[in-house]
Amino acid sequence: MGSSAITLENLTRRFDDLVAVDHLTFDIGEGEVFGLLGHNGAGKTTTVRLLSGVLSPDDGSARVLGLDPQKNGADLRRRIGVLTETPSIDERLSARENLTIFADLFGIPSDDVTPRIDALLERFELLERAAEKTSEYSKGMKQRLALARTLLHEPDLIFLDEPTAGLDPIAARDVRDMIRRLSGDEGRTIVMATHNLAEAQRLCHRVAVLEHGRLLALGTLRELNERLGGALRFTLELDPTTCETAQQTLRAMDGATFELERPDTLTVTGVPRAHIPEMITALAGAGVRLYRVEPQEASLEELYFALHATEERR
Repeated sequence: MGSSAITLENLTRRFDDLVAVDHLTFDIGEGEVFGLLGHNGAGKTTTVRLLSGVLSPDDGSARVLGLDPQKNGADLRRRIGVLTETPSIDERLSARENLTIFADLFGIPSDDVTPRIDALLERFELLERAAEKTSEYSKGMKQRLALARTLLHEPDLIFLDEPTAGLDPIAARDVRDMIRRLSGDEGRTIVMATHNLAEAQRLCHRVAVLEHGRLLALGTLRELNERLGGALRFTLELDPTTCETAQQTLRAMDGATFELERPDTLTVTGVPRAHIPEMITALAGAGVRLYRVEPQEASLEELYFALHATEERR
């Protein structure tokens, strides 16, 4: 991803006795789609507010686009876009009027305002209803307008809080495609705070899993799988005449469990990814004829709940 767009060093924020963000330390690369995951109260929104300069930290520091959010807050906010979970649209105004007001606030040159607003309204399929009061809009339309407002000043860094909340499947797909384009084609950095684990798995290069303001895990899906012991399950396709031999061999392996899916297919769990070559060698040495070994990494949802279960046991 190149250099870092965001750097956190022991970033901490307290509200009275509650530690909302607890000594967070990590980097987010330029052009990365980065996910902030966690239950309600995990510290996601507070982290975004600290990084955008809305809140001040009690300890630690952050650098965002090379700026200190506290010392350079106004300059920073000219270069970032923030979509909150609640769209906060002025429902007394039309979509065009809402965007025009923000174009003025962002200091967009007057000659650029109308074409830029038209392009965004068309992108989010609101152009035909641009003159209507937004009080008549559905929740999904308001969310699309809020996304358009977030992109109005062409920010380098975008914070998205539940960006597809309230959208129908087609609109949600369009937003996901937009996020991919903003990152992949335009090199913008995206930070997503979300409960939608399937969406985070589709979009995010890396994720940070938070619990009570602390960092539980950080990395790619592959890295999180490896942290929890590698592939949680994988499929063996083999010659059915050697299936019994395969089962006997697996029974002798510490921690391995299996289920016979079909006469020629076993689903195996409990063998870490790093030990798969030794398992294959043992099976081949026993005379098992293997046709396919297919690791099935845990989904982000499975990993998320496994991490929280581990934390609860501690």
